[in-house]
Amino acid sequence: MIFSTKKEKKYTFVEAGEGHPLVLLHGLMGGLSNFDKMVDFFSNRGFKVYVPQLPIYDLPVLNTNLTTLAKYIAKFIETHVEGPATIVGNSMGGHIGLILTLARPDLVKNLVLTGSSGLYERTFGDSFPRKNDRSYIRKKTEEVFYDPSVATEDLVDEVFGVVNDRMKGIKTVMLARSAIKHNMLNDLPKILTPVCLIWGKQDNVTPPEVAQDMHKFIPNSDLFWVDKCGHAAMMEKPDEFNEILYSWLKEKV
Repeated sequence: MIFSTKKEKKYTFVEAGEGHPLVLLHGLMGGLSNFDKMVDFFSNRGFKVYVPQLPIYDLPVLNTNLTTLAKYIAKFIETHVEGPATIVGNSMGGHIGLILTLARPDLVKNLVLTGSSGLYERTFGDSFPRKNDRSYIRKKTEEVFYDPSVATEDLVDEVFGVVNDRMKGIKTVMLARSAIKHNMLNDLPKILTPVCLIWGKQDNVTPPEVAQDMHKFIPNSDLFWVDKCGHAAMMEKPDEFNEILYSWLKEKV
């Protein structure tokens, strides 16, 4: 299903359904379409789903970091979402969710992490030595998934466009560095919000030991594995991901 995108003041977002609010946060190379099947599933089951577009390429250079993005989402929840929300974050979106939950626990009823950064992640690197080589970008994009066919032509085109736009490339590298610097190991025990970890067993970007460590150090957490799945479980195994999360949320909201 194609969902219409709203634009209100400085926010661009998808909104669908009625009920308990879910706020879905995409990763560094992600976008609103990463959550299409989630939006469809949960908006038809008593949830109001929001997918804000993170202003990754619109931030001033000095403010291109995860803390600024977490403040942006806090303001979005305050102005557009009724009551504390369940935050679902993939990759960098999960990291933003962790920062937000620590800084503003009043806004977060539950936190759901899938392939989240925050402890350790493998990235494209500080540069793209073959950024003009589309086949190289295709290979790097395919490595995010267990099944390389999930890396559609549209997705490869999107990544190719980002890495070949000088300013977008600079900001992508800055945010990747910000994520690496902002290690949250010592902060995890302070998170008292219920946390659901849904992880691809074959995640090459944030490997399974990241999920195991998060589960170990976050006091009120549950860990679920998705087999034959890489870094973006909600894209690669959407039906399984949605059922796991729906079952977990039924006991929490």
